[in-house]
Amino acid sequence: MQPRANPGETSITHHSIAPVLHSPITRRPLLLFSNDPRHYQIAVLSSLLFYGVGWLEFDIAWPQILISLGTALITQYVCTRIRRLPSFDPRSPLISGLSLCLLLRTNSLALAFLTAALAIASKFLLKYHEKHIFNPTNFGIIAMMLLTNQVWVSPAQWGSKLYFAFLISCAGGIVIYRAARSDVSCAFVISYAAILFGRALWLGDPWAIPIKQLQSGALLLFTFYMISDPKTTPDSRAGRILFALLVAAGAGYIQFGLYRTNGLLWSLALFSLLTPLIDRFLPGMKYEWNASSLKFVKGEFYEKGNLVPRPIPCPVNQVSTGP
Repeated sequence: MQPRANPGETSITHHSIAPVLHSPITRRPLLLFSNDPRHYQIAVLSSLLFYGVGWLEFDIAWPQILISLGTALITQYVCTRIRRLPSFDPRSPLISGLSLCLLLRTNSLALAFLTAALAIASKFLLKYHEKHIFNPTNFGIIAMMLLTNQVWVSPAQWGSKLYFAFLISCAGGIVIYRAARSDVSCAFVISYAAILFGRALWLGDPWAIPIKQLQSGALLLFTFYMISDPKTTPDSRAGRILFALLVAAGAGYIQFGLYRTNGLLWSLALFSLLTPLIDRFLPGMKYEWNASSLKFVKGEFYEKGNLVPRPIPCPVNQVSTGP
């Protein structure tokens, strides 16, 4: 027989606490972090930047880092006001700024400023059906390489240590999984690895050479944080796989056929122009960053939802306060 509560007292049970623990206010910070894959990407890129500057001794000074990040955020804010968008969102420009800090190298702070401004402005100016044509970081670097010979990308700064490659792969796997873009990254790295091993077999090189090439930090950054950009890749899974195969083939031709450096960046910029055409013949659901649930449509998983947390229905326990 359960004891009856005394008059004037309030009984507290797990049923009465549950609505508080699962209320929108309590769950909001956790949901806002888990629902948007950009939060994971910002965390990973920030960690890689601190690791690169602190332990790998990247040849980039803190003034350039601050200018790249600050310019990206300011340009995003200005373009948001010009386009009269509802609100300023710092997440995407922060990702672009961090990516530029990891990849772009220049001795001119003015060129670092211009690169970041071009990268962010391209999202607002170069669009087709309200979708970005180019990855902002990729466009900014390629544009400055075409305009001047005072910027470059240094793939060797990452080294090729196996444990570091494993670290980037694990962190990148989390990002592409949350962004529902594992297919394009997997298709690209498999096809590019096939090109490297096929070339080694053709030339009679030992397999240690392509294995070492696949451990490049620059290649892994490209695989998990650039070609997998949800806003610039094709909408359908078949389109993304086709896109990855084209970029891998183009990068191999530029790197080993034309003997030019940065074949990955040049190939991505070139085949990004075909994304609207791929979307036309292989249509799919348009990606939205603020996704919170998975929807299965025509053999593919799509994330769909919003960042507004919804309360979880919980049973209400009526507390007795006396006879």
